[in-house]
Amino acid sequence: MKIKSIILCTTPLLLGWFILFGCTVSINGEASKTGADVILKDYGAEPTVLNIEAHTLSNTNFRTALWTGAKLQVTVMSIPVGCDVGLEQHPDTDQFLRVEEGIAQVVMGDTEDSLTFSAMVEKDFAIFVPAGKWHNIINSGDTPLKLYSIYSPVEHPHGTIHKTQQEAEEAEHQH
Repeated sequence: MKIKSIILCTTPLLLGWFILFGCTVSINGEASKTGADVILKDYGAEPTVLNIEAHTLSNTNFRTALWTGAKLQVTVMSIPVGCDVGLEQHPDTDQFLRVEEGIAQVVMGDTEDSLTFSAMVEKDFAIFVPAGKWHNIINSGDTPLKLYSIYSPVEHPHGTIHKTQQEAEEAEHQH
């Protein structure tokens, strides 16, 4: 019990010392000040810990793969005002999305022409897209829509960076 109390009491002191003196910690072999620096890259199938909100908000690309494993992938997205993700369907992939910033309309349905599900989302909302559902997310706010997406299984090649929606669409035609 004493050891647990000592650890609980000293941890805030050590954290304060690290912050006060600007000490760096290593995350995935990358030096950063208390984890605040964001490096947008695909960390691959390596053990990884990062601040998903900071990475999502820092991303200015339409899509950036952040972590690609054998059976799961995380991407961060920035959708410009008035634009959308694009109507799409992933036949064998379930998808989870979380909005970190912005306002959007989500539509889904069984066919391209029958999008019977519609919902408005904003910061902190989660979107669940079952495999095989047609879906789109339309930025209806006045700031870029910032979100992250988890695909299972993997949807995009390791290291994917699409600076624009057009670039993403061209890659999908080749993929």
